[in-house]
Amino acid sequence: MKAAVSTTAVPVGKKRFRRGVLRKNLDFTLLVLPAFVLLVLFHFVPMPGIILAFKNYNYVDGIFGSPWLGLKNFVFIFSTPDALLALKNTVVYNAVFIVTGIAGSVIMAILLNEILSRKLLKLYQTAIFLPYFLSWTIVAYIVFALLDNSKGMVNVILDSLGMSTIEWYFAPQYWFWIHIVLHFWKTMGYATLLNYAYILSIDPAYYEAAAIDGASRVQMAMKITIPALRPIILINFLGALGRIFNADFGQFFLVPMESASLRDISSVLDTYVYSALRGSADLGMGAAAGVFQSVAGFVLVLAANAFIRYRYSREQAMF
Repeated sequence: MKAAVSTTAVPVGKKRFRRGVLRKNLDFTLLVLPAFVLLVLFHFVPMPGIILAFKNYNYVDGIFGSPWLGLKNFVFIFSTPDALLALKNTVVYNAVFIVTGIAGSVIMAILLNEILSRKLLKLYQTAIFLPYFLSWTIVAYIVFALLDNSKGMVNVILDSLGMSTIEWYFAPQYWFWIHIVLHFWKTMGYATLLNYAYILSIDPAYYEAAAIDGASRVQMAMKITIPALRPIILINFLGALGRIFNADFGQFFLVPMESASLRDISSVLDTYVYSALRGSADLGMGAAAGVFQSVAGFVLVLAANAFIRYRYSREQAMF
């Protein structure tokens, strides 16, 4: 009987193929290397700090020397009014952001696709996408120029019309809608252009056949465009759902100008964690809030992805 041949050795041809692939992709590897290094430095290196969520941290003993508390930080978080208010605001705001962002970006992308003039199309694309590049610091000062209690543009217009002015930074009843409008205005452009690029990949033959059958533009959008956009809509939904416990810190901290009257309506988990790091609350509770954001978002993404795989198809799921 012939001796069994070992199959563990890698053939010479495969080794050459792997070296060739590495040489071929060297430029792309070097291109992505800085982003990968930043990812490791800011997302993986700080991971040992998660243990703060399970400790009674004090500056004398440090992170590893502080006594363990188990899950007491998590229990205390969800028994304090400030944390519960921040959690409620975070979920409510993000739920509205998801609905308005996905629906608005799809509608805007369909409208862009209906524009025949190339010059107007570029103008609208630029106008929609420009706010995405503005930092929340700039947006905060733009809002301040509009809503300043004494010299804001909105109050000047109201006064010129003989209407009573509004002290916006002392009127929390308006700020729920202000935050929604600002977020929609600033983030809509990016998602709109993604959807628009996807619409351009749809085979024009579908629209031609629908036009021959007498379908209107609205019917084409409902029966062809939106179903074709379903994969990217589901991916955007999963990504947004994973961040439902994370709020944009710049929006909720900078735009209200730290007004005490707007504290409750603008309080989210990210500002709560920041206040903990700034020394106004326990550092362990701030870490616990951050761990809760990550774990809860991860679980939601897994559940939503499993539902999409079951309800639609494996191809339309993220993984």
